[in-house]
Amino acid sequence: MTVPIRSSSGIESPYAWTRLFVSLLLMTIGGSGVYAVTVALPRIQAEFGVARGDASLPYTMAMIGFGLGGIVMGRLADRFGVIVPVLIGAIGLSAGFFTAGASDSLWQFSAAQGLLMGFLGSAATFAPLAADTSKWFSRNRGIAIAICMSGNYLAGAVWSQVLRYFFDAAGWRETYFGMGVFCLVAMVPLAFVLRRPIPAQPDAAPVSKATAVHYNLPVVDRSRPLGLSPAMLQGLLCVAGVACCLAMSMPQVHIVAYCGDLGFGAARGAEMLSLMMAMGIVSRLVSGRISDHIGGLKTLLVGSVLQGIALLMFLFVDGLPSLYLVAGMFGLFQGGIVPSYALIVREYFSPAEAGARVGAVLMCTLLGMALGGWMCGAIFDLTGSYQAAFINGTAWNLFNVGIVVFLLWRARGGGRPAIAASPA
Repeated sequence: MTVPIRSSSGIESPYAWTRLFVSLLLMTIGGSGVYAVTVALPRIQAEFGVARGDASLPYTMAMIGFGLGGIVMGRLADRFGVIVPVLIGAIGLSAGFFTAGASDSLWQFSAAQGLLMGFLGSAATFAPLAADTSKWFSRNRGIAIAICMSGNYLAGAVWSQVLRYFFDAAGWRETYFGMGVFCLVAMVPLAFVLRRPIPAQPDAAPVSKATAVHYNLPVVDRSRPLGLSPAMLQGLLCVAGVACCLAMSMPQVHIVAYCGDLGFGAARGAEMLSLMMAMGIVSRLVSGRISDHIGGLKTLLVGSVLQGIALLMFLFVDGLPSLYLVAGMFGLFQGGIVPSYALIVREYFSPAEAGARVGAVLMCTLLGMALGGWMCGAIFDLTGSYQAAFINGTAWNLFNVGIVVFLLWRARGGGRPAIAASPA
């Protein structure tokens, strides 16, 4: 295979890095819809007079829509380019904020969160942008994906504080209306920076060892990745994504409400959420650089093990300083997990399928977040405490670790003959 010459607008080019920065901004703005409902959870519970589990439903709907929309938006990006889903996302997110802000009941609010802000809005600025970024980098693919997907955590760090301030100053409905205007005005111009088509992909066909080394690509048999059928590998990654993010959602979704129950107030919980997201950004960047050296699977294993340790620590702390410490550690430990899935997909599947396959796997991570957010609230309603919810999350985390260990065993040749390098 001939190694393509890199141009000023090709792989690893200055334009690729500019595009990455714009994708980071778009993902940060696109994440506002999901984090808005997290910060607003106590207000939503009071506004509609419902239990904690019911008040968690809008978040669950948003995450389900977020996940399902990722598959649809990923396919649109594969076929028409990433600018199409991003423009749809700008309109959907804006309409979602307006509709949710004008809702008269919990089901209307939940529907706006799930369909407009999740399925059409935030979904368009997550999986499609991550998959698109992976096609503009080779040697720095891991760190590039990590930078792009840091937008999701940057959204949590920024919007949790911005929205809390405006919720207190103007009210949650008025803040939602203002966010609807902001998303439309900010996202549409940024989307047009992404109008250029993707460059030729060096791993679109079987590659030689020399080309693989030049582009930092694994030499794999894509008809039998890890000695498994593509459908089997995709299925295992999807199950692992549900399990790890079900555990991840426990602190992220309920930290504000948890701090309120402990008597520290919602403001302290919002600060912990911001700290968690900020440390998650650090984690994603560090994990991204590490993954360029050890690969996606090993990075996923490290992050999953450390997340389980941090989750267990929530069982033993209830003081304000210790909660800040554990929240920061949790963000630092788990931030690199989700980007690892996008990198694994690009390592073991065809780049022509990247949008749809990344969308499917990330959908399952978001499904795990949705289920975990609801499950944590339901367990709290049953037990009156978050202790059982943290134990439940730890068990799901262990299940995820088991799947990753199995895939690493397959990667080392476990249970299958060695695969020869593909010819040039």
